[in-house]
Amino acid sequence: MDQPFDLVLAGGTVVNHDGETRADLGIRAGRVAEIGDLTGRDAAERQDCTGLHLLPGVIDSQVHFREPGLDHKEDLESGSRAAVMGGVTAVFEMPNTNPLTTSAETLADKLSRAHHRMHCDFAFWVGGTHENADQVAELERLPGAAGIKVFVGSSTGALLVEDDAGVRAILKNIRRRAAFHAEDEPMLRERKALRVPNDPASHPVWRSPEVALKATERLVALAHETGARIHILHISTKEEMAFLAGHKDVASCEVTPPPLPLDGAEAYPRLGTLVQMNPPVRDAEHRAGIWRGLAQGVADVLGSDHAPHTLEEKAKAYPDSPSGMTGVQTLVPVMLDHVAAGRLSLARFVDLTSAGPKRLFGIARKGRLAVGYDADVTVVDLKRRETIRNGWIASKCGWTPYDGVTVTGWPVGTVVRGARVMWDGILTAPARGEAVLFEEALGTA
Repeated sequence: MDQPFDLVLAGGTVVNHDGETRADLGIRAGRVAEIGDLTGRDAAERQDCTGLHLLPGVIDSQVHFREPGLDHKEDLESGSRAAVMGGVTAVFEMPNTNPLTTSAETLADKLSRAHHRMHCDFAFWVGGTHENADQVAELERLPGAAGIKVFVGSSTGALLVEDDAGVRAILKNIRRRAAFHAEDEPMLRERKALRVPNDPASHPVWRSPEVALKATERLVALAHETGARIHILHISTKEEMAFLAGHKDVASCEVTPPPLPLDGAEAYPRLGTLVQMNPPVRDAEHRAGIWRGLAQGVADVLGSDHAPHTLEEKAKAYPDSPSGMTGVQTLVPVMLDHVAAGRLSLARFVDLTSAGPKRLFGIARKGRLAVGYDADVTVVDLKRRETIRNGWIASKCGWTPYDGVTVTGWPVGTVVRGARVMWDGILTAPARGEAVLFEEALGTA
């Protein structure tokens, strides 16, 4: 006799390893139990998904939720609420908090804060430093650790390993893929005089394409030397895309949404410091190069680099204004708008947001809609038109650079391990987020 399901998502289009198939998705005990025609089968709950697409849960592998230490602009609860409101089912949070996440103790503290308080599932990057380079092999395999994150150029926070010797010491000890903020710190120091007071348009002049490319070239050389795997975050230049295409043996890379629709020549005069981020939004030529990297398969994942600051902080005159913007809640609608416009296929979007993170970071039981996998589902309406507004943003800071932008494609529902946590803009379940499991650390969980 067939067992009843806890939830059936009925009549939607399932997007998975088979392509797109009109089917029902049966969920039991938090896992996908069956895909097919489940008409007449018993279920505790049945959700009509006619006209909707069921995507593998979107995984955002780069967010800054600011807790502990900077809770006035975001915390783990509010950031994860923004995530599920935008259709994101799991996030990897960054280590530049206060205190820094650089030890087993600070990682355990974050995990304790997050468990059943975050609305989505989670993992935490551990910061790589000169001081913990000899410990990274153990730190990267702790439960809930996404891996090691290293800043070779200063951004937001106190983490910095700018020298080749320091990076080499970390890469020689890791076994998993390490993530990098790739901007060359000596060049940034030399070019500081290029910052023009009250002119955020000088930000990409200071943090030039050459600054990013030099750091990426250094990291690839060190990866080849040490036999390590590296992941270059938030690619901002066409030169990096072209260079990384020749080094896919050791290097993967991430694209963030802002450089795709935004042209710095238009964005800085219109948005000012609201569009200030590291590395910066650049001109149309670099935007075209990033799109080419997406089209050619060089880019491996999409991450939002959600890095909120309050409007009061962003109102400071450049260069005293902080870099970073919200993004976790707008990642899905902004990118689905590109799908609607024909710039990105739905299959490629799924590859970048679920299959890609699973492949790169060795995520267990997530990243596809298949029997036995966690029932993480991002339910979207590809035809729904909505205008993004600041009032929709669940982040504590309450603003988005996309305020007033109308998009086609919208997150209708967020299902995390079988629980419908958001439906049609309303939180529908209490926070029950849990730590993501990784294949290379299963024995430590």
